[in-house]
Amino acid sequence: MGQKQQLLWDLPALDSLRINAAVYRLPESQFQRRLRELTEMLSLEDKLTQPVRKLSLGERMKAELLAALLHHPQVLFLDEPTLGLDVNAQGAVRDFLRVYNERYEATILLTSHYMGDITALCKRVMLIYEGKLIYDGSLEKLLARFAPYREVKIELAQPIPESKLVQYGELESVEGKQVRFFLRREQLTGTVNRILTDMEVLDLSVTDPPIEEVIGRLFRHGDGVIW
Repeated sequence: MGQKQQLLWDLPALDSLRINAAVYRLPESQFQRRLRELTEMLSLEDKLTQPVRKLSLGERMKAELLAALLHHPQVLFLDEPTLGLDVNAQGAVRDFLRVYNERYEATILLTSHYMGDITALCKRVMLIYEGKLIYDGSLEKLLARFAPYREVKIELAQPIPESKLVQYGELESVEGKQVRFFLRREQLTGTVNRILTDMEVLDLSVTDPPIEEVIGRLFRHGDGVIW
C-alpha cells in the first residue's frame, strides 16, 4: 500500500471495494466474508457507505488498508502507513497491523520515517545507508551495536556551568537546571556515583536513548559505532 489513493474520491468506499473484488475475481461469498472480517477489525462499521471524501484521514487510511487486504495477500508492502495521522489513528493502524500479522502470518514490509511505527511493529530492522545495507537484525541488537551508551537526565538544585558538566560524559543539552548526558554503559555506574557525590541532584533518570536519535546519528556518521 503506497501513498497513491486507490479508492475513488466521490464514491463510497464500498463501491471501490467491489471493483477490487471483481479485479481479483473474488467469489461473492468470499468477498462478503472478508469484508465483514476486515471491517470489524478496522472499526469501519457504517463508514464504507459514505463517499471517501467525507471520511477522516484516519478512516481513509484504514479503508485503503481494507482495499489492499481484500484479496488476502501473503506479502504486504506499506509505505508510511501512519503518515499525517493523529496519535489515536496511528495507534489504531499499528494495532490492526500487529493483529493481522499474528492472525494470518502475512509478511509485512514497512518503510517509515516514524520511529513509533518501527518500535511498535518491526521484529526485524534493515538500515540502508548510501545504497549499502549496513544493518539487518533486531531492534535490540541495533541499539547494542550502534549505541553502546545510556541517556542520563538530571535535575539540579542549582544551575552549573557547562564547562564543569562536560567532565562527566557527553553533554547533550543543558536547559537551566535540566541536564542530559550520554554515558557509555560500562562507565554508567561509576559516573552516576560521581554526579551524585559532586552535585546536589533533585532527580535522576537513566534510560535507553530515543531510537530516532540513534538512527539520526547513524545516518550522519555512516557505518560503525557512533558514540
